[in-house]
Amino acid sequence: MKVPAAGSLLAILAAIPDYRGRKGRRHSLAAMLAAIICGLLTGAKRCTAIAQWLHDQEPEFWHSIGFTRKPPTSNCFRDVLLGLPPETLENAVRAWVTEYLAAVPGELRPVALDGKTLCGTLQPHGQSIHLLAMFDTATGGVIAQARMPGHTNEHKAAMRLLRSVVLKGRLVTGDAMFCQRDICRQITDSGGDYLVAVKDNQPELKETIESEFRSGRSPLQRTRSATAA
Repeated sequence: MKVPAAGSLLAILAAIPDYRGRKGRRHSLAAMLAAIICGLLTGAKRCTAIAQWLHDQEPEFWHSIGFTRKPPTSNCFRDVLLGLPPETLENAVRAWVTEYLAAVPGELRPVALDGKTLCGTLQPHGQSIHLLAMFDTATGGVIAQARMPGHTNEHKAAMRLLRSVVLKGRLVTGDAMFCQRDICRQITDSGGDYLVAVKDNQPELKETIESEFRSGRSPLQRTRSATAA
């Protein structure tokens, strides 16, 4: 089996310590995780679907991601996901995405803050799992995400998420919920820029912005006129 190139997803997955006992290492952990990620990217959402998709591939593909024999069944994938802390796999994928995005040219890369509720995650107390994510809008790659406890709003979660990410060279976009002074200050203090919507949750700011356009000319046009005069 070829050694994966440094910086590749396979190399990053290979660096994850294998928590399994010797009897449970029939297949490499990196190959199992690579298959799970590839399966998810194709739209497979369950272990049975991931296993079926993998078995439908050619042996050359199995070998390319690290399998040395016929891939395992869905139960093996389920055991891996149950035994591996979610943040371990998430951090590995985040490291790969971050490294990939750093190599993509562009002076100012837009990234979006957005919350989402995961389907099929209804908890015993009647609430589903809600995540706040920051993703690269050009590629769709998730840079960082955090699970939001039921008592925490997206404003507080956004502050924690922004502190964990390097924002230099990035334009952070978001809806009106993120139009808050401390959020905008955190972005600029980290070297980033922001573009957020302004709605009725900030009435004074909204009125100030609207008043600048009531004359029919933008502030930029008025500035140019004053300079010309």
